[in-house]
Amino acid sequence: MRHDDAIFSLVPGDGEAFERAALETFRFQAAHCAVYREYLDLLGVDPEQVGRAEQIPFLPIEAFKWREVYSCEEPPEAVFTSSNTGGTLASRHPMRSLAWYERAFLTAFRQFYGDPAGWSLYGLLPNYLEREGSSLVYMVDRLIAACGSGGFFLHDYEGLLERMARDPKPKILLGVSYALWELAERYAPKLAGTVVMETGGMKGRREELPKAQFHRLLCEAFGVERIHSEYGMAELTSQAYSAGDGIFRTPAWMRVSVRDTNDPFDRRPVGTRGGIDIIDLANRHSCAFIQTQDIGRLFADGSFEIEGRIDRSDIRGCNLLVQ
Repeated sequence: MRHDDAIFSLVPGDGEAFERAALETFRFQAAHCAVYREYLDLLGVDPEQVGRAEQIPFLPIEAFKWREVYSCEEPPEAVFTSSNTGGTLASRHPMRSLAWYERAFLTAFRQFYGDPAGWSLYGLLPNYLEREGSSLVYMVDRLIAACGSGGFFLHDYEGLLERMARDPKPKILLGVSYALWELAERYAPKLAGTVVMETGGMKGRREELPKAQFHRLLCEAFGVERIHSEYGMAELTSQAYSAGDGIFRTPAWMRVSVRDTNDPFDRRPVGTRGGIDIIDLANRHSCAFIQTQDIGRLFADGSFEIEGRIDRSDIRGCNLLVQ
């Protein structure tokens, strides 16, 4: 079986298959991703001595800002960039194959929401549409095409609501959080037959509210029982989804663990609050083992919640790579 077929054929709960795929990916990237190999050398980690997935070190996500995190000799088809909120240096994620990226997000979407052709997808993503290099815009654009109906809307809230009102199909309204809040305040439309999905946070445009409070606000305005969420970032190829209550679930090739916020190499048990680490095996061509700046909790069934960001965003360990 080819590696890509093995990744996207993983079955949720098959720990042995995930373990094999994770170790194969780790050894491939230890050999071919220069910045990850350098990081392992600085940590004194011999890849041949790593025999379990839980022993694999996670690369601090800041490496995508300062170095090229890439595992291929061929040039990438695209380079996705982070939204660069707050004026910091943007992360850059080289994507070897756009077809690979599309396979990842389409497979994950089908896992959680079924055939895209059964939906209309509406994207309310103003800050993403106003810049270049957004992986989210690329994903939503291709999902809209797979749905066969829907569209992007920038600030034309009335046009969005008119189009949705005429659309007989079940709908997903995927919006950046601050834009959904603005839509709720200005129009409070009752969105029958619609999944409301938020992503991306406030981007400095509105005050940050506790997630439960923000979701209640949207539920009341839109007349829906729960708010779905999408969790992704420029440095990842895959996305996790929440069908409500802020509890995210991952596709089978993605796994979350939690570390101590003061010691990035200390794995914490299920239920403990800590920094979020992610194995995303679809990051085949960059680095699949990412130490994020998010903080949250992992549950026994592999689901997780995000509680916010680590106060000091430069996670200890990344300074090893900044010479």
